[in-house]
Amino acid sequence: MKARILGFAGSIRGASVNRVMAKTALDGAAAAGAEVTWLELADYQLPLYNGDLEANEGFPDNVVALKDIFDAHDGFVIGCPEYNSSITPLLKNTIDWVSRPIEGQPPLHAFTGKVAGLVAGSGGALGGLRGLVHVRAILGNIGTIVVPQQRAVSGAPGHIKNGEVIEDEIRESLELVGKKTAQLAAAMKG
Repeated sequence: MKARILGFAGSIRGASVNRVMAKTALDGAAAAGAEVTWLELADYQLPLYNGDLEANEGFPDNVVALKDIFDAHDGFVIGCPEYNSSITPLLKNTIDWVSRPIEGQPPLHAFTGKVAGLVAGSGGALGGLRGLVHVRAILGNIGTIVVPQQRAVSGAPGHIKNGEVIEDEIRESLELVGKKTAQLAAAMKG
């Protein structure tokens, strides 16, 4: 059965290397037979998660729209920038809002039982590896199965030209993350 995989990056920078990494991994999911969707988080600006805001005003329209998008997919390929050795505020805030329960749905509906593949890139020597540890832990704690394959690309800006990864080994390793994500999501789907 064909899996539906959502790709996005935890950065809205125009020149985000993590967008390139995630799109490359999403190509691997498509090549493995998945139906893929690319999401720009900049199109769904969210307030900082606040329980009082949720209790008093309900879910902002962009949260409801994002939850619908996440709900419609079996898995995710996520480009995970690293800020100060951890997850970006944008990515954490997105996960926090989308994980909130809507009436009539079980808790963590958008994440539980889904599959995620993680990739990262940075100009540093570790390529965002420390941030991937935190994203993996968060997703695992909310019921998402994170594939063991991941790819952190060090010196990432030097491996990109015209929005594409230029080295075959790096591109293939990113595509493998997407492929494994799609395969596991399809297997879990039945």
